[in-house]
Amino acid sequence: MSEESVFFVGGVRSGKSGLAQRWAEARAPQRLYVATALANDATMIERIARHRAGRGAGWQCLEAPLDPVNSLQRWYSDTTRREVGVVLLDCVSLWIANMLGRSMREGDILERVDSLAALAAAPKLPFAVVSLEAGMGMVPMSALGRDYQDMLGMTNQRLARACDTAILVSCGLPLLLKGKLPEELCSC
Repeated sequence: MSEESVFFVGGVRSGKSGLAQRWAEARAPQRLYVATALANDATMIERIARHRAGRGAGWQCLEAPLDPVNSLQRWYSDTTRREVGVVLLDCVSLWIANMLGRSMREGDILERVDSLAALAAAPKLPFAVVSLEAGMGMVPMSALGRDYQDMLGMTNQRLARACDTAILVSCGLPLLLKGKLPEELCSC
């Protein structure tokens, strides 16, 4: 199977992570999940536990809340790692929030985003990237909210351009934006 990249984007609880997981599971029995979430409060701890339980067997997890690209590159170069056939990064929106929460400058964040886009443009394994679509709502009232929405919008544009396929997920259904809809997602 060729090394392809798919960008899944959608609103909160749109089904984007579930479709990305289904795509990854159709590609290989052994998979790598690159997690960007930080377990900062009880709600996030519960969400992370729900995601882990929903993945089941066949998944390894690489926690990389601030630098998933370097973490993934180190993982690729580790000769002792267990073989996997597909990588799923979930999710970009939390990664952006983590970096903004560390007061990183826009230029530094976009440099990391460009590194992820380069990885998605030439993946070593089939590669799925999940992100929140934050541009369909109103403009946030706070400066931090506006900065987040702007940064995520720029990030999503770069990743959608870099990936072979871009899919908007709404109500659990995939809407093809770019490329070809993967066969396993056509039966929704």
